[in-house]
Amino acid sequence: MPLERAQPSAARRLLSLDLFRGVDIAFMILVNNGGMAPYHPLTHTVWNGWTPTDLVFPTFLFIMGVSMRLSFTARMARGEKKSTLLAHVFRRFVILFLLGLVVNGFPFFPLHTLRIYGVLQRIAICYLLASLLELWTASTRIKIAVTAVCLVGYWVLLRYVPVPGYGVPGHAIPFMDMNRNIVSWLDRRIFPGRLYVGTRDPEGLLSDIPAVGSVLLGMLTGTWLQSARTLQQKCRGMLLAGIVGIALGELWNPWFPMNKNLWTSSYVLFSAGVAAVLFALFYWMVEIRQWRGGWTYFWLVFGTNAITAYVLSELLAASLWAIHVGPKLTFERWFYLRTFAHIHPPGVGSLVYAITFVLVCWLPMLVLYRKKIFLKV
Repeated sequence: MPLERAQPSAARRLLSLDLFRGVDIAFMILVNNGGMAPYHPLTHTVWNGWTPTDLVFPTFLFIMGVSMRLSFTARMARGEKKSTLLAHVFRRFVILFLLGLVVNGFPFFPLHTLRIYGVLQRIAICYLLASLLELWTASTRIKIAVTAVCLVGYWVLLRYVPVPGYGVPGHAIPFMDMNRNIVSWLDRRIFPGRLYVGTRDPEGLLSDIPAVGSVLLGMLTGTWLQSARTLQQKCRGMLLAGIVGIALGELWNPWFPMNKNLWTSSYVLFSAGVAAVLFALFYWMVEIRQWRGGWTYFWLVFGTNAITAYVLSELLAASLWAIHVGPKLTFERWFYLRTFAHIHPPGVGSLVYAITFVLVCWLPMLVLYRKKIFLKV
């Protein structure tokens, strides 16, 4: 599968954004590999509500939106045609989606039950749709309007559209029932037997609608960063926007609860708000205060090869699960029981295991970084 070899240019890359991306992808790997007795903050909320883990993926989409805006603007400023950019967008969409299928199927690829949805697939779909909007118009007002339509329209869809065989949410069935909702119902019709959880999937088709909103909020942040304002004004603006996003998410929460599995609109606003606040912090430290010492090195190794690091972590985890050292004993479980399981309390042992897993994934990324190899899909 073709990959581009590229070297980041200081003129077009924002160091604070690379660092933020590196921190986020490191935490994504951390929370996905929590061992046998997960450390509670590294677990997802079962349904409504949120934990720090639930904010990792939408933060990545937010960061992707910022990067997309900066990248498209820079490439068009260099004279690249929209047709060229469009071809690259479709190529990247296909590669990301195929990589997602590889991650889902590795190493045995059970074609009859292969999960079609996934993290990389959601990234691919959101990237495609947001890119098409960006190439169609640079209007900030239109992007704000599309974001509002995505979020409000999704609420209307879940709240008022009858679920076939069950009825209208909030009347015949509970609103946002775990299995009896329009999102899960459609996924079961499209891909029966191929969902992450038998009756539903956290990266389902309809929930791509608000997930696009997560990317667009990042793109709007990128537009703000390209304005003629001072660095301090940009930082304050992101911080204020983040606080507003958090407040709006909390205000909407009683009527449309935050829910990662359904990627609800309140969850989009809240998670984007948190991401904006965190990005403002990184921006202040790196771009304004110029704190660019050795502390940045670890995160840049991940941040400049984020997708590669994620794919590597997923393939490694699948390999450890697939290798058996006994009739019902995987290598992962065998290794954990003989090492980290002896650390007490068990949650701490799980956390140490997760950190160790992140460090193992970091080493090959370090080799790429030192060789100045930055793989972009």
